[in-house]
Amino acid sequence: MKSAHVWGLAPARSRYRIAANALAPVVVLSWLVILVPPAVSLARSGTLPTLDSLRLPLGAMLLCIAHAVLGFAVGCWIPRVIATPILAVVDWITVAFTRAVLPYWPRHVSGQFGSIGFGEVPDLVTVAAPLLLAGGMATGLLVLWLPYGAQAVRAVLAAVIAVGGVLGAYRTAADWPAAPPLTAGNVAMECTGSAPRMCVPEFNARYLPQAQRDTAKALDTLRDAGATSARPRLITDSYVDGRLQKPSTDSVWRMPLTGAVQSGDAVYRVVVKSLRFRCEQVDARTAHSVWLWGAIKTGQEKAYQKRREQEGLDPQAEKLEEQVRTDVTRMLAESRAEQTEWVKRSLDACEAKTS
Repeated sequence: MKSAHVWGLAPARSRYRIAANALAPVVVLSWLVILVPPAVSLARSGTLPTLDSLRLPLGAMLLCIAHAVLGFAVGCWIPRVIATPILAVVDWITVAFTRAVLPYWPRHVSGQFGSIGFGEVPDLVTVAAPLLLAGGMATGLLVLWLPYGAQAVRAVLAAVIAVGGVLGAYRTAADWPAAPPLTAGNVAMECTGSAPRMCVPEFNARYLPQAQRDTAKALDTLRDAGATSARPRLITDSYVDGRLQKPSTDSVWRMPLTGAVQSGDAVYRVVVKSLRFRCEQVDARTAHSVWLWGAIKTGQEKAYQKRREQEGLDPQAEKLEEQVRTDVTRMLAESRAEQTEWVKRSLDACEAKTS
């Protein structure tokens, strides 16, 4: 534009019109790169996008406009032969390498975003931070091109807007950890039953009724045997919490159920959680004996064995398993009162050892 003396022509078109005509194909192409892959994926899976799922794509589309404006401005000052390759390489390297530097704020304001877990949605402020940086500088350049007012005034105003955007982006993201602000649990859930009520994502709903009935029966069995006093009001799938894992309480248990209800070992996991030891460090033989006893009492012996096989049974583990089965077989032959006493003693064993 500069070398062809376009800027010196009669003002039939404004700079904004010229820039828009030049940048429109670039912006549209960048938008296609952002939108076509997820659109094809959604179409193949027959899924409709939600408003929350559009936050990042819309933010990326606005970033494309801001970067296009910045590139156009640099191209007006640097010879076009070198402007394009310099901008392409420098811009890519600058954004890409923010993943490898500390502190974390450069990656958050660069527009680069990492993986998103199941049920996670970026906060609006997460999308706003890179827009403040690139958008502030782009807006400053647009102000500089205004055909009204003194050039010095426009330059000062443009600098204030650009610097304000940069500082605003930094102050916003300066204290963020590696993961930017997110919300979790944004998943349609299916719940059923009571005492406990059980909830899983909708796509697992077909497994839920049986899992809930078996869970309630297993907890009743363990309470009748005196092995636990747990009475959770709700057992919900922690898989939907993403990286924002929420702690369980006595009345609300948060457990990874998505894979468990599909594989059929959700009830066994509940059994293990309900058999609460009094300390974190528990003798392996004691722990596995209690878990196997609970699995047999609740009809979950196959799930226990499957879990042990997944953990790997080396010679030492096989020897431990033989000892555990011997202990449990001997205990199951005892009276109900003696089994209850044994379970309570086993759950309290670590407490006795540390006292």
